[in-house]
Amino acid sequence: MTLTTLLIYIGIAALALTGLTYGVLRERKNIGMSLLQNFVGALFLFSGYVKAIDPLGTAYKMEQYFAEFEATANGAGAEFLAPIFPWLSEMAAGFSVFMIVLEIMLGLMLILGNKPRLTAGLLFPIVAFFTVLTGFTYLTGYVPSGVNFFAFGEWGPYTETNMKVTDCGCFGDFLKLEPRVSFLKDVALLIPSIIFLLAPGKMHQLFTTRTRTLAVVATGAIAVVYCLSNFIWDIPGQDFRPFKVGTDVAARKQAESDAAAAVTVLGYELTNKETGEVTSMSMDEFLKVYKDYPKEDWEIENFTSEPTLEATKISEFEVSDAEGYDVVPDLLADPGYTFIIVAYKLKGEAGDWDEDYLEDWREDIQPVVEKARAAGHSVMAMTKYVDDATLDDFKKTIGADYPFHRGDDILLKTIIRSNPGVVLMKQGVIVNKWHHSKLPAFDEIANRDILAASSK
Repeated sequence: MTLTTLLIYIGIAALALTGLTYGVLRERKNIGMSLLQNFVGALFLFSGYVKAIDPLGTAYKMEQYFAEFEATANGAGAEFLAPIFPWLSEMAAGFSVFMIVLEIMLGLMLILGNKPRLTAGLLFPIVAFFTVLTGFTYLTGYVPSGVNFFAFGEWGPYTETNMKVTDCGCFGDFLKLEPRVSFLKDVALLIPSIIFLLAPGKMHQLFTTRTRTLAVVATGAIAVVYCLSNFIWDIPGQDFRPFKVGTDVAARKQAESDAAAAVTVLGYELTNKETGEVTSMSMDEFLKVYKDYPKEDWEIENFTSEPTLEATKISEFEVSDAEGYDVVPDLLADPGYTFIIVAYKLKGEAGDWDEDYLEDWREDIQPVVEKARAAGHSVMAMTKYVDDATLDDFKKTIGADYPFHRGDDILLKTIIRSNPGVVLMKQGVIVNKWHHSKLPAFDEIANRDILAASSK
């Protein structure tokens, strides 16, 4: 789905709601204002819902922003602000749930016309906040590597690879937007938010004050429970990420590799470092005159054909053993079942591990994987890059005698929204995934079709 398609659907919903408001409920204040209320309200409800499916995704995105803000503050002479951002990162999950629930409640408040002044007063700063985030994301495309964001005189031509946060997460993993599109979307949303702020008295109000308030409070409570159920008690029921259950990771990884290899250079864009003059030419043209454009005077970038298949995180699926060998090719080719414990971060440090976290491994994970190994199935763990001594101490503490491999923490977060979580894979296909607290006993897993077939 594209943003245009989504906005068309939202527009249709807004028209239907406006017709219901005018024709059935006979609330006829200002049809233009009602349409704006219903459009923005429906957009906020949908945006909040798709993020509520995966609150950790929003939390991880906020952690990326806070890390970039910290680096920017340190490089801009504002070191006193830098310690705030690691602290905010620690609360990213709670902040994510708060923002998602508030977005959903505001969407309903707009549609119902509940407390117009309060709604308008909350909506504007939230839209402004989103605009700053998406604007920062987009504008970092003009900031070369090693240059601070606030060193405006050193900005260069827009380059997508300059961006440290490449997606705002406005619609979670349901719909990825280019940073410039996200920014323009939020700028556009500033217009109705300002209108609501200036003329709250023209907003329609449906039903009674008590009914509106009860509906908003009840929706907020349901949203909180739903958010928490999707990362504290279980993994999201809907998975928009590339490593979803049923995905043939081996086939997809090969297809993405083939598509990338088939990309060809179409031409070059040359920018004069002194004057800013930009020249574009085809590959054949450039090869005839390239000596006239020395690299000390010109920035040279190629532009290529579009790949036939969009690359996902599956292309980056690499996990190394203790010797630095990538175990993924062997894993994807293994015809048997492999239980993979994924933990993007081991909580604590050697000699001082988080006791609750250790209990998650000892009580939820270990009994299952020990029986899996005894039944002849492979078991491995994946975590972010840590030193050997730390990893050995953790394995000894939980009593694990299976291999722990290391990979990029963002990749591991993408695979499963649980720390730790378990992924069952066979010959490159993801058979199932479980939150550690929802991991069935091995006997229950073995009695299901997924493992019963392998024991025949």
